[in-house]
Amino acid sequence: MALVLVVEDDQLVRSALIRHLTREKHGVRGVGTALEALREVTRHPFDVVVLDLGLPDLDGGEALKMLRGISNVPVIIATARDDEAEVVRLLNAGADDYVTKPFSGEHLEARMAAVLRRAGGRAGDGDAGDVLRIGGLRVDLRRRVADLDGTPLHLSRREFDLLGFLAARAGSVVPRREILAAVWGQSYGDDQTIDVHLSWLRRKLGETARQPRYLHTVRGVGVKLEAPP
Repeated sequence: MALVLVVEDDQLVRSALIRHLTREKHGVRGVGTALEALREVTRHPFDVVVLDLGLPDLDGGEALKMLRGISNVPVIIATARDDEAEVVRLLNAGADDYVTKPFSGEHLEARMAAVLRRAGGRAGDGDAGDVLRIGGLRVDLRRRVADLDGTPLHLSRREFDLLGFLAARAGSVVPRREILAAVWGQSYGDDQTIDVHLSWLRRKLGETARQPRYLHTVRGVGVKLEAPP
């Protein structure tokens, strides 16, 4: 069971989605505008947001950008736009998945289940294996917190996902395609997405691409996280 926010301006579509998700034992709230959605997200700990792009008060892409500024809640984009470039742009901007209209409640349910597994299923089952230590870096996968030399790192959800994924494979070069699939849920994408997030992570780890300590880019292959010598 998940707490779901449905952001859809078409009342008939919104009601149908709410009925279906409620039958599946989810807790559901529905709104028709981007501003209502932003208010709801600040008030309730949603597990996933289903965000329509064709909202009356704000373009869905802008709504996604504002939403990402206040929350790391997983977002599934609902779009009638048959534009692959636009979908890729939104995924790179922070969306976790998308569905193309018209879609069934069962299709949305399957997408939600996949997103929720990716968001909450990375911690593993054991406590000891959930805490990774690489040099002075400590990553707690279950609690989703990390610190460097005892100082907490303030990471976005995507930054933590990337750091945790690389930390679990410390010492190995991880191919970029594997990173995209595991962290962004994409089988293809722009390498710049990874580079931007690596740059943000390096800044928080006190290093640069020219003078790496933990994060090393292996040109043409992938990325490796390892302890400084």
